[in-house]
Amino acid sequence: QVQPVESGGGLAQVGGSLRLSCTPSGRAFSSNAVGWSRQAPLRTREFVAGMSLSTGATDYADSVKGRFTISKDNAENTVYLQMNSLKYGDTATYYCAESASGHYNEVADFGSWGQGTQVTVSS
Repeated sequence: QVQPVESGGGLAQVGGSLRLSCTPSGRAFSSNAVGWSRQAPLRTREFVAGMSLSTGATDYADSVKGRFTISKDNAENTVYLQMNSLKYGDTATYYCAESASGHYNEVADFGSWGQGTQVTVSS
């Protein structure tokens, strides 16, 4: 799979918001699901959110449920991760990837992750 491209990261304050974008690098999304993961220094990659592109169903890690929202804009061919009520623990590099199987609930469900976009939450 061709790696998607993430953008939108940056510095945010605790309690603030950021919106990350994921595009499939000059083509349409070709898989059945898309998702986001994150990895902080010295930590393993963590599933954040996933979405079925056919049904629109979503799944979230408990740590972000109620604060993050994954969505897709078909006209823009972009998947977003809206992050609200940010916490220090959300600081990480965020990645997106497609899932050929259509499963979207854990890191192992996804193919090649993009290069990532850094999110830093500070006071």
